[in-house]
Amino acid sequence: MTHLVILYSLLIVDIAIFFVLLVHILLRRRGTSETRLAWMIFIILVPYLGALIYLMVGGIYVGRRYRDFKKGKHSKLDFVEHPDLADLADIEPTTPSPYRRVFTLAENLCQSDLVGGNNLELKGNTSDFLERLYDDIDSASETVHLLTYIYLTDSTGKRVAEALCAAAARGVTCRLLVDSLGSRAFLKSDLRNKLDACGVKVVEALPASLLRIGSARIDLRNHRKIIVIDNTTGYLGSQNIADPAFAPKAKYAPWIDCMVRIQGPAVHDLQRLFLEDWYLDTGEANTRMLETIPHVQKDGADVQIIENGPQQVGSETFSLVLQSCFHVATEEIILTTPYFVPDVATESAMHAAARRGVDTTLILPQRNDSRLVSLASRSHYEQLLEAGVKIRHFTSGLLHAKTLTVDRQLFLVGSANLDRRSMELNFEANMLGWSPDFAGQLRLLQKSYANDSVEVDAQKWLDAPWYRRLARNAAGMLSPLL
Repeated sequence: MTHLVILYSLLIVDIAIFFVLLVHILLRRRGTSETRLAWMIFIILVPYLGALIYLMVGGIYVGRRYRDFKKGKHSKLDFVEHPDLADLADIEPTTPSPYRRVFTLAENLCQSDLVGGNNLELKGNTSDFLERLYDDIDSASETVHLLTYIYLTDSTGKRVAEALCAAAARGVTCRLLVDSLGSRAFLKSDLRNKLDACGVKVVEALPASLLRIGSARIDLRNHRKIIVIDNTTGYLGSQNIADPAFAPKAKYAPWIDCMVRIQGPAVHDLQRLFLEDWYLDTGEANTRMLETIPHVQKDGADVQIIENGPQQVGSETFSLVLQSCFHVATEEIILTTPYFVPDVATESAMHAAARRGVDTTLILPQRNDSRLVSLASRSHYEQLLEAGVKIRHFTSGLLHAKTLTVDRQLFLVGSANLDRRSMELNFEANMLGWSPDFAGQLRLLQKSYANDSVEVDAQKWLDAPWYRRLARNAAGMLSPLL
């Protein structure tokens, strides 16, 4: 009898918890209907633990400082206002009108300007990127700002640390911002202590602690990869500070990444983005560094820095920009991403592009470091293949580059994956641009990925055994939560 009383009591408590959380889920200002439904099902299927997980990671709480910042309550942060670019005729973009609509959308979503006069260097090889980076740090005379999600204490991490220490010894102000979860081991390492001793300012971004539950969601991460040197040279892309061998997950190596070196007015927005993040984690405002705009590069590309994160209204910037890119395409779309778990609208935009005759290719790694994400990704294949999208599996490592080219003219490169986490939860940085020359270079890199991949046979995929379809679709149901 006692056992029955306990069981009934637990059942009543579980039902009460569910209804309380149900009201909370339905009253949330953000999130899609499918996300709400997925959370409700999860809480029902996993009693108590599901409720605890929802309380930890279900809401989008970024902390008071982040909320106040985006609401404009920090008046001392004068640098968040863009300088008046109207008088600078040299940076007037030349993007033709069909594609200009994409940039107009992005400007309205994240208040960043499309600016011309940018020199872009594509670094599709990690060693080439690192050698160029070391040279730039060694030549720095004023500041080196580096933001990364993962910083490993491997040979690359040590070499970057040496360059930063040498720069600090010359009197260069070096700031290193690393994500609390992604760089957890580094933050506790002797290498971090060495950087501190050298005078490099090391800061933990979005500190992750169970004590923050209720005031901030602990799995919202700063996934950006940004480097700005002397306010004149910037880098942006998918590369963490880590060897391609990536020791924590060596069996999937090598990691294949892509970075872009930027010189020109767009570096101003990269600097602004870094300094905003620096302020939000330190309270230190550095307005002076944004008083000038980097020099215009002759015959440069049109570039717009696209930021997105959970603090933005709707948190849909990246998704909407992708959809707009798909909608304006008339000839070709090539997309690479390591994690593919799109929302309904983005996937539908891909379907529509392929069905109206746009040659659409999606390149993903054959082996993924997340089995669940891999299965969820594959749950989307059937409809994509039926729409005419070509899907290729990269076989020479884990393709980690996040790239998009449209009609050999429009391009997108950055840190954001094509999944819900990058679209709605993580802080990301991407570069949207128009340049037939640079888009052509990026397309050649994408074609090299395609050459190291195998195409998914549509008929074989559709004829897969029932148990494989069951696993994929079961994982796909969790897509809104991944």
